[in-house]
Amino acid sequence: MANGAGSAQAIELTTGTEVSQTLETARSQVEERFLEGGTVLLSVMDVLNRLLNSLDNITKALDNNESSNADADLRATVESLTALPVTEQARQTALATLAETGSGLHKHIAEMQETMRYLRTFAVTVKITGAGLPEFAGFAQEILERIYSGTEEVNRFAGHLDSLQKEVKLALSVGANLSKSYSETVPAVAGALRQDAQKIAEHRQKLGVIAREVGAIARGVQSKVASTLSALQIGDITRQRIEHVQSTFSLLDEFLDGDGKALNADQRERLRNVINHLTAAQMAEMSADFSRDTQNVVQTIKSFGHDTHEIMKLRDQMAGGGEGNFMRALESSVSAAHEIVKQVDASSRQADQVSQSTLGTAAKLLEAIGNIRAVKTDINYMALNTNLRCSRLGEEGKSINVVTAELRIFAGKLDDSADAIVNGLPALEAAAGNMGPAAGGNSGGLAESLTAAVGSIRSGADMMEEELKVLAEHGREVASKITLMIGKLDFEHDLGETLVRCATVLEDVAGMEIANIDDIAELIAPLDRKIFKLYTMVQERNVHRAIIPAIEDEAAPAAAAAPAAAGDDEDLFADALF
Repeated sequence: MANGAGSAQAIELTTGTEVSQTLETARSQVEERFLEGGTVLLSVMDVLNRLLNSLDNITKALDNNESSNADADLRATVESLTALPVTEQARQTALATLAETGSGLHKHIAEMQETMRYLRTFAVTVKITGAGLPEFAGFAQEILERIYSGTEEVNRFAGHLDSLQKEVKLALSVGANLSKSYSETVPAVAGALRQDAQKIAEHRQKLGVIAREVGAIARGVQSKVASTLSALQIGDITRQRIEHVQSTFSLLDEFLDGDGKALNADQRERLRNVINHLTAAQMAEMSADFSRDTQNVVQTIKSFGHDTHEIMKLRDQMAGGGEGNFMRALESSVSAAHEIVKQVDASSRQADQVSQSTLGTAAKLLEAIGNIRAVKTDINYMALNTNLRCSRLGEEGKSINVVTAELRIFAGKLDDSADAIVNGLPALEAAAGNMGPAAGGNSGGLAESLTAAVGSIRSGADMMEEELKVLAEHGREVASKITLMIGKLDFEHDLGETLVRCATVLEDVAGMEIANIDDIAELIAPLDRKIFKLYTMVQERNVHRAIIPAIEDEAAPAAAAAPAAAGDDEDLFADALF
């Protein structure tokens, strides 16, 4: 009997040490792995928050681009650019009208020049004819000088008109090429600008849709992470239940070293058997609960992989075919448009110069016409005076009288040509007034508005590119963190096996049959109460009472305590949350 007791004691020591080591290993692993899992989940939550912040920034950038006037400015500029061929054609028409009006004036100037040549001839004839008459010598010289003065005015008049004609001819030559160039290039350039702007707008709209999709998935993952963090209370509960099993063995040892000394060897053996069955049942229940709950956690965590893959796919869609390509295309179109605008500038300056020259020439022509009319009046009066003098001279004055009569007739022709020129000047001025800049305004303003619009679009694109880079970094970090998390939080693989092994060891130690301890129920009641008081879970109490029924005199208090303790479960769960 003594040898059997010694052998049983050796077995107890061996199995007790093994069970203690196994339980402590399981407890420390649970504590370490779930603490690590909580840390990983919190880091994932942090990077998800940053990912969502980045998405919010992208959404704001898209909203800012949507509400800005850059696209509208660009469209308005494109419309102005589109109008260039029509406007340039109108300017060419005005130039042609100006050239035609100038040619009409030139004909009248030629008539005036011809008249002045006749007048000079008659004046010279008067001088020759009156050479023998002293009173006509000074007069003939005076009238000749006045005709020379009129000739200079007419020639100066012709010079102004010739200069204008040359400018108009040059403007027409350049303008014809420019008008043809506009017809060939402007529609294509304007169409490219319009198409590029449309592509950018469509791309931004697509980005907005993808950003919302990424945000929805990320928020879904965020919700899953939060629920997983909450579910990780299973780790704290499991750790506590392992500690309760460990404490059960400790309380048993304390009892056997104290009040339990009154028990004989058989009673002690039966009590230990019951406790082994109790702890084995607790471990089996705990292992089943842990397996069920951690499978749910692991399934949720595995779903993160799909979510992350979707986020990365969408992120790649946002980054691929980005605005950088569109901006390069837009800037190429803008460069071509700027070349056209430079041509508009040059053409406008030339048109302005012709317009100003025309208006200046018109003013000079009016002044010259006045001078020519004054010459005509002077010649007329001089010729009239000569006629009067010739009448007093009789036969000597007849020849001079004939010539001066011709002078008066041809001087009158100057009025006809002058009237025709004066009548033509309003048309000249009107044609000059139609020589305004192309595109109905300042072409420099067109260039500036084009530059400003593209600058705004570029600024928005740069900001979007930066935000997409940040999003890409956060997307990679989310994928990396979740991949790490899936490996770290596969609790079932190691911990589940450890808990099952603990339960198996305890079941092996307990054996097949549960010993009867009815005869020592009163003696072990203090131990029963201490062990029962350890529990914080209803499952633990149920398992306990299934192995060790309540002792009669303790049944009422225990039954009363159970609901209260059950009511504490929620507090426990709250405390167990990370």
